[in-house]
Amino acid sequence: MTISIAEVKKIAQLARLELTPAEEARHAETISAVLDYMKILNEVDTGGVEGTYQVTGLTNVVREDRAINCDVRDKLIGQMPEVENEELVVPAVFGEES
Repeated sequence: MTISIAEVKKIAQLARLELTPAEEARHAETISAVLDYMKILNEVDTGGVEGTYQVTGLTNVVREDRAINCDVRDKLIGQMPEVENEELVVPAVFGEES
């Protein structure tokens, strides 16, 4: 399948790319070669082949997501350099301090 320079220009415009005439010609040739290869692959009979979704055999290891009591909260707050209303006070990140 051959892709034209006009089609390459349209793709470049959609991708907001500026291509030189030499790049347009090179990409037209390269994209055409890839599409020709895809055409060959489409002819392969894959009727009895199962889809491959995972090739390593690894599975996700997850734990139950549940809330637990934390008995070190007061100890952690006590270590903070500046605390107000039992919350850590940090320098302002956006704009001036109020």
